[in-house]
Amino acid sequence: MAPVALLVGLILLWELLVRVLGVREFTLPAPTSIAATLLEDAESLTGHFLTTLGQTLLGYAAAIVLGVPLAFLIAYSRIAERTLYPLLVTAQSVPKVAIAPILVMWLGFGILPKVILIILICIFPIVVSCAAGLKSTDEEFIELSRSLKASEWQIFRKVRFPSALPQTFVGLKVAMTLAVIGAVVGEFSGADAGLGFVVIIAGGTANTSLAFASILLLSAMSVALFYGLVALERLLVPWASTTGD
Repeated sequence: MAPVALLVGLILLWELLVRVLGVREFTLPAPTSIAATLLEDAESLTGHFLTTLGQTLLGYAAAIVLGVPLAFLIAYSRIAERTLYPLLVTAQSVPKVAIAPILVMWLGFGILPKVILIILICIFPIVVSCAAGLKSTDEEFIELSRSLKASEWQIFRKVRFPSALPQTFVGLKVAMTLAVIGAVVGEFSGADAGLGFVVIIAGGTANTSLAFASILLLSAMSVALFYGLVALERLLVPWASTTGD
């Protein structure tokens, strides 16, 4: 309840200061103005929200599909680790904001450049956390399993994989919030729909209330996706403490 009370208090203070100081709406809209915009443009904003959400989830899922096998290669092959890690670090060090316009020039204004950008942003924390989890399995458990005549597949399924899940979810949660950022950056660079597109249009027309409404929806999306993943973690890894409490 304390975070909720703090948030409500900050919103009330924001409203009060805007009204008392006479701040112009195009500079900083009051929370009530933002709420009114959300209601007035609900239908349009819902469509843009779903566009950004779809791009985010598609790019995030693709990053998992690509990242987890890479993590397995890195965890179980020294050659793969020495080859792939430098490439991943190099890719991670490149400013994604600089790549986004190039992807748009190459691939157009469709969903593909946004998905690729999200993959580039998300894949590093997924690979690193999953590989670290796989490599951190207690060797005593592995040796005990082998002494009980367990096959390598059984050891992986019963020991290595469950042991790696807590660390893997750390990277997945980091990547989830980054996925929303990646989608917005992609929409900033070139799009005809999505909340990032709305922010750009609102900025060009000095419609600050609409820009803030879009940012609020993006924040709500990111928080909801993050805590959805926390709930999934509690379901799949009940023995591990989560970082989303």
